[in-house]
Amino acid sequence: MNGDVVKLTVSTHKLLGYRATLRTAKRLAEEAVRIVERAVPGRMPDVQIVLTSERGMAEVATAAEVEAAGNVEKRVQARALRAANRLARDTAGRTVPLAGGGALVVINVDQHPNEAAFAITLVHELVHAMQLSRKGVSERVVSGLRHDLGVERLSRRQSREHDRCLKQEENEAYGAEYLARRLVPSAAA
Repeated sequence: MNGDVVKLTVSTHKLLGYRATLRTAKRLAEEAVRIVERAVPGRMPDVQIVLTSERGMAEVATAAEVEAAGNVEKRVQARALRAANRLARDTAGRTVPLAGGGALVVINVDQHPNEAAFAITLVHELVHAMQLSRKGVSERVVSGLRHDLGVERLSRRQSREHDRCLKQEENEAYGAEYLARRLVPSAAA
């Protein structure tokens, strides 16, 4: 680490009675940031971690995507929220670039029956946060969001390249999940 301090915030969204979960998440997140920062190329951006439910996950992630994309019509925003609600049921976590820089990691607490499962998701999503700090990645992801939200179209070639890069980044994140064992020894990725 080069002396730059990563600003890390952990909070909840529309969750009542999860104080113990929030404390555990804060403890694990601080350690996870250090582990991922050492093991994955890139520089950890400022990270906001939001713990929420299935419905809250769709709300928070979609709001961040719309803000990052800019100039999204209300009708398109509503459609994006409906699509996110359908996906949230099976999604453990999502990482979204923030408009002002940094990354938002949204975690669905309902998908995590124990600390080990949470640690795996946390490491996976923090790898995505690291990827956003690499040259051109955040801009490409925002261009993909703008394309998906109908703000600005990508060419077929750009769209294929974006999909290929997303697949590569997803494989890298899955490949780094073993790091969760350093957080919680019982985490078998």
